[in-house]
Amino acid sequence: MITKFLKAAVLFSVTALSVVAKANELNAINFNVLPGDRVALRLSMSATPEVPRVFTTENPARIALDFANTTVSLDDKTIPVAIGATRSISAVEAQGRTRVVISLVESVKYTTAVDGNDFIVTIGGDGSAAASTTTAATTTGNMSGTSAMVPKPVAAQGKAITGIDFRRGEQGEGRVVVTLANPNIGIDLRQEGRDVVADFVDADIANELIRKLDVMDFATPAKIVETKQVGANTRLTIKTINEFEFLAYQADTEYTIELKPLTPEEVERRRLQEPQYTGERMSLTFQDITIRAVLQLIADIANVNMVTSDTVSGSITLQLQNVPWDQALDIILKTKGLDKRQNGNVLLIAPADEIAAREALELQSEQQVEQLAPLRSEFVQVNYAKAKVLSEIIQGDKTSFLSDRGSVTVDDRTNTLMLRDTAKKLDEIRQLIRTLDIPVRQVMIESRIVVAEDGVGSEIGVRFGVTDSSDNLLNPSTGDSTTISGTNNASNFFAGLSSEDTLPLNESYNVNLPVSEPAGTIGLTFARLSDGIILDAELSALESENKSEVIASPKVVTANQKEAYIEAGEEIPYQESAGGASGATKIQFKKAVLSLRVTPQITPDDRIILDLLVNQDTRGEETLSGPAINTREVGTQVLVDNGETVVLGGIYQQRNNKDVSKVPLLGDIPGLGILFRRTVESEAKSELLIFVTPKIIKEGVR
Repeated sequence: MITKFLKAAVLFSVTALSVVAKANELNAINFNVLPGDRVALRLSMSATPEVPRVFTTENPARIALDFANTTVSLDDKTIPVAIGATRSISAVEAQGRTRVVISLVESVKYTTAVDGNDFIVTIGGDGSAAASTTTAATTTGNMSGTSAMVPKPVAAQGKAITGIDFRRGEQGEGRVVVTLANPNIGIDLRQEGRDVVADFVDADIANELIRKLDVMDFATPAKIVETKQVGANTRLTIKTINEFEFLAYQADTEYTIELKPLTPEEVERRRLQEPQYTGERMSLTFQDITIRAVLQLIADIANVNMVTSDTVSGSITLQLQNVPWDQALDIILKTKGLDKRQNGNVLLIAPADEIAAREALELQSEQQVEQLAPLRSEFVQVNYAKAKVLSEIIQGDKTSFLSDRGSVTVDDRTNTLMLRDTAKKLDEIRQLIRTLDIPVRQVMIESRIVVAEDGVGSEIGVRFGVTDSSDNLLNPSTGDSTTISGTNNASNFFAGLSSEDTLPLNESYNVNLPVSEPAGTIGLTFARLSDGIILDAELSALESENKSEVIASPKVVTANQKEAYIEAGEEIPYQESAGGASGATKIQFKKAVLSLRVTPQITPDDRIILDLLVNQDTRGEETLSGPAINTREVGTQVLVDNGETVVLGGIYQQRNNKDVSKVPLLGDIPGLGILFRRTVESEAKSELLIFVTPKIIKEGVR
């Protein structure tokens, strides 16, 4: 790294503050160890040295001294030190100027002084030691000290923070409001990783405000707000939990730091828009340094090959802390109107206008060469795609892959393309065909349609009648005496009675409300022989239960983005008027089928988008015009993982029926009314479910 830096030192030449008649000469470099791991470096010259220009870098930590009109007369130009924060010291000469580079372990304070023909640099171990060294250097003998630290703005004393508050915005923003005693307090705001840090320069804070606030319950990007005293400054640290962007604004004595949450879409969009910097981090602090010098320094630190155009000139002042070298390079180029191009492992730096003009000239030259290039013919066999389709892509109206002199012809019989163009264009077209002429991926779609039905029914009925053989009690339909005959009557109990005037059984019941198709009956007959009175009663009941399940499983294979369908069922004939005055009819057919129509689309992450239409039609009730058709259909678009089963939809139906037939008034009598009514109850349930499972068919697997 020291060698690289010494290479860069050659380019750090600056205009001398004064010109002397005879060049000075660096004859020796010595160092002494001071208390507190401090080191005093003594540069011995042939004459009194002029005050050099001093540059510092923090990453890597170095101090560079430029002596004008000075040559080097040293046997060893690199001297190891390895004491305290000092690693080594090196000297290099170029074009009458000498640069002395002090390599450090870390950035520390230092002082410089002139003692006769010697220039002394004292490297301090800590702040106090450095301060005492500075005092000694400026009060001993005839030394005149000069500070080489980059000056920072100093805030006036006595400023303070009087209040800290946290608020939540309407859109989930987190706002930290700091109340200042003086609006002119200096503030250093920055982001460190996921934390936002604000240093209030030379501002003290009351002890009751030094605390850690847990603000997670506010549902903002902020999690913790912590304040503490760091030396003479007050540090405010905001720890975050989510992605955010922050801004700060001040109104009089109120300083506000606002953290706005970012959605995942905004984070991804910003990530794609922002350049990604991966270079080694570095720190640069220069004032009025030449562009060519700082570019060479970056090239040495980054270990890259760099070519800089002769037209690159000018100087720049910059201060960059812990910045990737490629980002620092982009900042410098953008500031000075420069641009870069990379060719292999070499970076070319030149003004943006110069690069644009050069590229335009190269493009024009390539076009001229293309116009003069010889034409070649080539036959390309197309395997999976259609040659005609590829031909339309190659010679498209808006984006043609052919040159102005090129042509393409299609042979449909052999599915071959005949190309004629320059060699460069033919290579591009071959690459295009290799990309497009690939087997189309296929998808197998398995569908399962399940129809489940469940029904329960119950009926209960009653009939009874009373017959009087003497005067036909309760049977005024005839004036003759009556007996009952039949298998379900009581005629066997009245043997010897005349059967010539027998009344049919159904006509002998005064209440006749039986079950239509009973599963069983219970009949009772009561007779009083002395009075000739007969009572017949019959109770009938029916309870039914049915369960059914219909499963249909259509399956179809199709290519990616190609519609496929499959159907099975019957065509039901029906009559339709043929038109005209004759009144003739003709037979038409209506489909009652199970069908599946599907168009799959395979996504790059091997998921499947399905456009589906599933239909199940069945023959329904018979009508005068012909049979009705029961239809079940679902159409949808779904996104499914490969091999995943998805339920497209379902229809659940439930029907409850209750029919009551009764004798007016008598059927409404509580308790006794059951003898004068018939009750029919039914409950039916049906459910339709449609399942779909798509599977991508891999090459060689069926």
